[in-house]
Amino acid sequence: MIVISLGGSIVVPDKIDTAFIKKFKDLIKDRECIIVVGGGKTARKYIEASDKFNSQDFDKDLIGIRATKLNSELIRVCLDIKSDVIEDPNKFQVTEKIMIASGHKPGQSTDQVACLIAKKVNADYVLNLSNIYYVYDKDPKFKDAKPIEELTWNDMQKIVGTKWKPGLNAPFDPIATQFCKENKIKVIISNGNDLDNLNNILNNKKSKSTIIN
Repeated sequence: MIVISLGGSIVVPDKIDTAFIKKFKDLIKDRECIIVVGGGKTARKYIEASDKFNSQDFDKDLIGIRATKLNSELIRVCLDIKSDVIEDPNKFQVTEKIMIASGHKPGQSTDQVACLIAKKVNADYVLNLSNIYYVYDKDPKFKDAKPIEELTWNDMQKIVGTKWKPGLNAPFDPIATQFCKENKIKVIISNGNDLDNLNNILNNKKSKSTIIN
């Protein structure tokens, strides 16, 4: 069993990417996994709009969570999953080979939901899929940023910090980072748009990715 944290911006980069969803479905159809779907650009657009009206962080998080619920229901339907979307990572039963989860509560992202689920089901690892192949030693917009193939949770905490804010665009949630460090959860970060590379990860072959232990 693995847990996949699927970035919402992969599912809906600007409009819903049905071609990606079909290929992703074919790739993971025989796997045992729980897929936690993020809010992505949909969440960030709504959060940015609410910010113009002086919204509080709690409310921004609620907006982001609603976006994850919309995206997760879409993936549930597209993957023909019969069980309800998991809304509480602490209270669910594994009833199907593949299950879908959404955001849970303010103060964290779906990265943390994925890690809570991973602990509950004793998953082999969490596969975090966004639009980057690696964690970098600095913001990858800088030309001299260097990719890191393996690092510790202590090193990861130095990169992402310790504080969460709604719509945070970081390689991994700081709250989830602390949780993984405390619970010794393995996470693999990679680019979800590259399905060939994703297939390599799932089959324990050489891949473009960052492994955090």
